[in-house]
Amino acid sequence: MTFTEYQKNSRRTALYPERDANFVYPTLGLAGETGEVAEKIKKIIRDKGGLVEDTDRQEIEKELGDVLWYLAQIATELKIDLEDIAAHNLEKLLSRLERNKIGGNGDNR
Repeated sequence: MTFTEYQKNSRRTALYPERDANFVYPTLGLAGETGEVAEKIKKIIRDKGGLVEDTDRQEIEKELGDVLWYLAQIATELKIDLEDIAAHNLEKLLSRLERNKIGGNGDNR
């Protein structure tokens, strides 16, 4: 499956207020879901000394799926293709790698 296919098919399940004119709702959802991923990781560190078990991976995979869903909805609301997001991000990161700028601060390094 491509990102474009995921974006198109996930849109069928996007049932929220003012869909197609509401980038705020999925943005808030994304913040909530990333928090859930962080909570699961935090508890692995706190309760399991950082040891990740298969059940942990399964639960984190579900939350990451929710993160992807909300990301796709934000992109759709803003008329941005996930394929373009992925391609441009990788292009940026590879350029930083080539220029030895992976570390550091700032978006335009």
